[in-house]
Amino acid sequence: MAWISVAPVKGLGLVHPAVVELGRGGVTANRAFYLVDEHGQMVNGKRLGSLVAIAPAYDTAQETLTLAFPDRTVVAGHVTLGGEVTTSFFGRPVSGRVVEGRWSMALSAYAGRPLTLVKIVHPGDGVDRGSAAAVSLLSTGSLDGLAAALGVGPDLDHRRFRMLFGVSGVAPHAEDAWLGRRVRLGKAVVAFGGRVGRCLVTSQDPDTGTVDLDTLGALRTYGQQPETGERLPFGVWGEVVEPGRVCLSDVVEPV
Repeated sequence: MAWISVAPVKGLGLVHPAVVELGRGGVTANRAFYLVDEHGQMVNGKRLGSLVAIAPAYDTAQETLTLAFPDRTVVAGHVTLGGEVTTSFFGRPVSGRVVEGRWSMALSAYAGRPLTLVKIVHPGDGVDRGSAAAVSLLSTGSLDGLAAALGVGPDLDHRRFRMLFGVSGVAPHAEDAWLGRRVRLGKAVVAFGGRVGRCLVTSQDPDTGTVDLDTLGALRTYGQQPETGERLPFGVWGEVVEPGRVCLSDVVEPV
């Protein structure tokens, strides 16, 4: 295992724990919160790339959330939930509850538009495809292959792709051969079922959200991937079939 990246709030900065518990719905803290605009529509990095500069910290045991803004403003406290809302995640209805407190006001001031912080009701729903795709994975070999196509050497930051897990020691796109198979990640087992279609977020600097690299153009001409139903696929997604602990440097292997 090369990296573990979790997004407690969808669209905000990533955190990188050394160990996570992988349940049926994925990692509990991953996409546990999301944002909606004044029309109740989900807001992510494609719409407001600068959100990635906000650093979140979510303690699932104490149920506390901290947001650290670039200007050093910090909003922290115990998470208290209000009314229920239903939000469309790319056509899939997701149930959530509005988070009470100062977070929404601070986020709105930062973004320059009304935003409301919402917590998902069902674990795994905050991931784009739901709990059936609670795990996303990309190999460092694939990352290096795309970096070469872009002409950026070894400097293509994996955070651009916001994948839960990274795996090293395999050939480029070895993960594509795991589709339809079960793969052990540490103590957990995942059944990989599809490939991740890429979007504008991958072209953004993972610290600022500013577009600075034509990753989508490179993927269109990359030429190393078979045709799929996903738009510009890069990396794979899967479902947790055996929950368990996953740590950095754990062995990743088909079973």
